[in-house]
Amino acid sequence: MSENDRQSPDRVARIQADWRRERPDLDVGPQGVIGRLHRLADRLTEELVLVYGRYGLGEGEFDVLCALRRAGEPYERAPGELAAHTMVTTGAMTKRIDRLERAGLVTRRRSADDQRGRIVALTGPGRALVDQAFTDHMRNERRLLDLLTPTEAETLEKLLTTWLSRLEPPTPD
Repeated sequence: MSENDRQSPDRVARIQADWRRERPDLDVGPQGVIGRLHRLADRLTEELVLVYGRYGLGEGEFDVLCALRRAGEPYERAPGELAAHTMVTTGAMTKRIDRLERAGLVTRRRSADDQRGRIVALTGPGRALVDQAFTDHMRNERRLLDLLTPTEAETLEKLLTTWLSRLEPPTPD
């Protein structure tokens, strides 16, 4: 066993110990995984939003700009499509788009196919900003993932992929 494997009980282990004492009739084992995933997700989000903030973006705005950039030329999508690609409601999407439009990073126009519909597109400055921010974001994610060995990271990715596929219904392409 390495020194890294001999860790003192973390917050989740202490909570589990308390519950085992108070409710020995319950299996609190799932807290070991779920509780740590929650804590890890919170910590990772704290680390990720630092990069977005350097570009004057919140997590939501970064997500919208990335969804537009991933669309490929001409870097545009309908708001409903953006909501589907970012997992937020159309109402929340409208607020994000409003902020990005005020900042000059996206534009809105009527759809040529459907005059009632709208299209959101990256502007030149929006594309430049998201390209730079995404580069820094990937650097940051690499830094965070490098806290694990390559084998640990690969195993974790496989486990999370399997688990998520069993919780989420398949999504159309």
